[in-house]
Amino acid sequence: MTREKSEGIYFPDTFKKISKQHHILLSSNVLNGRILKLNMEPFIISVIALKMQLHRMQLPREVVVGNETLPLLSEICKRLGFRESALVVTGPDTKSIAGYRVIDLLSDKGMDVNHLVVNSSTMWEVRAVEEKIRELKTQIVLGVGGGTKIDVAKLSSTRQGIPFISVPTTASHDGIASPVAAVKGLKKPFSMMAQSPMAIVADTSIIVQSDYRFTASGCGDLVSKFTSVRDWELAHKVKNEYYGEYAASLALMSARLVTKNADIIKPGSEAGLRLILEALISCGVAMSIAGSSKPCSGSEHLFSHSLDKIEQNGALHGEQCGVGTIMMAYLYNIDWKGIRETLQNAGAPTTAEELGVEPDSIVKALVQACTIRPERYTILEEKRLDYDSAEKLAKVTGVIS
Repeated sequence: MTREKSEGIYFPDTFKKISKQHHILLSSNVLNGRILKLNMEPFIISVIALKMQLHRMQLPREVVVGNETLPLLSEICKRLGFRESALVVTGPDTKSIAGYRVIDLLSDKGMDVNHLVVNSSTMWEVRAVEEKIRELKTQIVLGVGGGTKIDVAKLSSTRQGIPFISVPTTASHDGIASPVAAVKGLKKPFSMMAQSPMAIVADTSIIVQSDYRFTASGCGDLVSKFTSVRDWELAHKVKNEYYGEYAASLALMSARLVTKNADIIKPGSEAGLRLILEALISCGVAMSIAGSSKPCSGSEHLFSHSLDKIEQNGALHGEQCGVGTIMMAYLYNIDWKGIRETLQNAGAPTTAEELGVEPDSIVKALVQACTIRPERYTILEEKRLDYDSAEKLAKVTGVIS
């Protein structure tokens, strides 16, 4: 497969332009620069930081966000070197929202396009997609839909060693751009590393028509970076774990932008939606740079995963993370009231009642959250909440009454 040459990466105040080579070596001081452009060949950077082991970053080659961007998909596939075959992974509803359009767009350019409808994010669905990939010997997988469909496309393509493109129809969490997949049936209630999308095509004219609840959920996932970065920094100080200031800053910038502009995040607002999408994509890039989900997933995510185990029909992931962030921010003694206000302004839940879960479930989820992922050091390891202290925390922050 041939691919076009990269245009490189630009870092102000460091290098005017960093090599077009396939593997780009950066010293730690370079990471303080701000990435202005990402269009790399073959989207992998090997990073050497001082006194640290080499790790790799997978970053998207192309990111397109805006109104009526879906028609650009066939051109993007061609530019990336995918001209022969594609497998579209979509859902029962999203196939009519965008899936069939994607199939037609690629087919009209002469590509052999097949599709598979998945209903949930489970290993059974992942294996079904893998079988289809092997059978068709497809070049590229496209995940068209919400987080469930994109995660199935992401993990199945990773396991089969081929790239994938993310085509989101909602903006509910940063999985649309991250190298992380949340799939049930892995004997663990949290996400796993997969691969970053080679390209992201987010058509706001499609996403703005989705239930606004998904966008508000995306806001919840974004404000969670206020506490996840704190947890990552805490793990560095206490456990001497790797901490990347650039990735942390990128995640925090996304959370701050949403907080600053919460007034434009509302139903039908394409400007607010675009802000959420760009922030979610930035968080996905932050995880790719860090080589893990740590800059974007901390104690508030552990609370959400814990709640999932207790409440089988709980709220959306981002909604639960937003509520978790309010409580974790209180433990960190940072502006939890400001975070709550941001969520309220965006129309996201801030209480157990608004999440649709029992108050007792909130308390139990707080208590067992530190057991969800023992290897991940967070504020919950320091506080070690029991039932009484967890209940007090939930009450003082107004999550339960």
